[in-house]
Amino acid sequence: MNIKRTKEEIKNTIEAYLAKDGFGSYEIPAIRQRPIFLLGSPGIGKTQIMEQVSKECGVALVAYTITHHTRQSAIGLPFISTKQYGGKEYAVTEYTMSEIVGAVYEKMEQTGLREGILFIDEINCVSETLAPAMLQFLQYKSFGNHKIPAGWIIVAAGNPPEYNKSVREFDMVTMDRVKKIEVEADFGVWKEYAYQQGLHGAVISYLNARKQHFYQMETTVDGRNFATPRGWEDLSNFIRVYEKLGKEVDREVVAQYIQFPKIAKDFANYLELYYKYQADYQLEEIFQGHLDEILIQKVAHASFDERLSVLGLILSKVNEALKQAVSEEWQMERLQSCLMEFKALAAPLPGEMPMGNNEGVPGEGGIEVRGASGEVRIESGEGVQGDKGAGSGDAQEVFGGICQKMSAAYEQKKKAELLGREEDAQYRRLLQTMERFAQTLKLEGIAQRGQAFRRVKELFAVENGIYERRQEEASHALEYAFDFLEGAFGSGQEMVMFITELNSNYHSVKFLQGCDCPRYFQYNQELLFDEKRRKLLERLS
Repeated sequence: MNIKRTKEEIKNTIEAYLAKDGFGSYEIPAIRQRPIFLLGSPGIGKTQIMEQVSKECGVALVAYTITHHTRQSAIGLPFISTKQYGGKEYAVTEYTMSEIVGAVYEKMEQTGLREGILFIDEINCVSETLAPAMLQFLQYKSFGNHKIPAGWIIVAAGNPPEYNKSVREFDMVTMDRVKKIEVEADFGVWKEYAYQQGLHGAVISYLNARKQHFYQMETTVDGRNFATPRGWEDLSNFIRVYEKLGKEVDREVVAQYIQFPKIAKDFANYLELYYKYQADYQLEEIFQGHLDEILIQKVAHASFDERLSVLGLILSKVNEALKQAVSEEWQMERLQSCLMEFKALAAPLPGEMPMGNNEGVPGEGGIEVRGASGEVRIESGEGVQGDKGAGSGDAQEVFGGICQKMSAAYEQKKKAELLGREEDAQYRRLLQTMERFAQTLKLEGIAQRGQAFRRVKELFAVENGIYERRQEEASHALEYAFDFLEGAFGSGQEMVMFITELNSNYHSVKFLQGCDCPRYFQYNQELLFDEKRRKLLERLS
């Protein structure tokens, strides 16, 4: 099962395990909720999908690598207590709470989330002394005398024996009590994730051309050579930082992440050419709308690897513009929601000037935030909804209260670890914008509600202008890319690859849903037609 299907299956299992009947009891009793056991080779993303699943399901996550634990930390330390049996007092051995069970309760206290995932990695690599405790954990959902709290789902992960000499195979009794999922590496699925996370264009384009290097392991007399999805992602992040610092990523640097000498050397050579083509083909000029016929002819007659590298550069530039546009849209949706809240709470007090006409006011004519992707939706549920009547205090206090609610919602999500890196950055930027609005009201001494709302509307209009420029820049980037690709390749395989990659990218798909780009839809329709024809011919043959 590929990592995408695995993620869906885990989310579906969580939904089923947390489903309750009309009396508030779990539909599947805790004792019948089989732990999920992920079995797959190292580096394919088993741990990472648990972080994604917890955020998307809105539940807490406690993660442990069990090989770092001893029997005492897992099941607790023994101590002597006394109990009465048949009128006589006896000394009885009990155990303190397991560190792992304690961490679950601690997470519940910190986040306020009563349900969650307890993820135990490398569970089949435990020491001999800890093995019985792990079997008890999988079978009875407890460490020593302490059970895992109700509402907490157990997910365990392990590597097959061929990848780890420490692996201990579970017996049939244990395996018959778990929900086993065998996870496999899949480049197509990983590529969707890579685009969404904004991985370096050189890494994506290289693996597009050499898919066999995405995940490869080889045992030699000198040891094991390997290249893993985790290695490629970490290398991508490192390349981006090195570029900002003006440092060179050479073969030795690549080999620190891709521990397969042949692949590391090949990628290092590719990366060097990638940077060379970036300068040779004057990418900045292309995305200013200046096409050089000599360069177009040059790439049209270049080798396959060179054409693929140039296509990767074009895609990287387009994806960056589309990602910024989508991020700006997220920002405007929430700003608009906050402005609607301010209007609802900041009705003028007796004796104050009215807010004025309703032109551009949410709720009555509406503030229209328009760009290439169409009108922005208004989303609620961000922790900023207040009473529908007028609030007390002057306008600065009312707007400050909205800022505080937004900040509290952000802190709560951050504390619960429900925000990814990208969403965290978006929230911080949103809070900075809201704080700037509040600071403007304070510096200009605006306390009257009607006047304050008009001023905030003006500030919002400035942000809306930035949003619309981002939308235009993204649309232009897309059009310039089509101009260059049509001039160099026409409707050949490079154009097909370009459309296919756009369809694999979360940000481009989201942007294109509301964007009027006739050439994209034209080529996409042709691609779909060709795919249907190919499948039909396959059936006929």
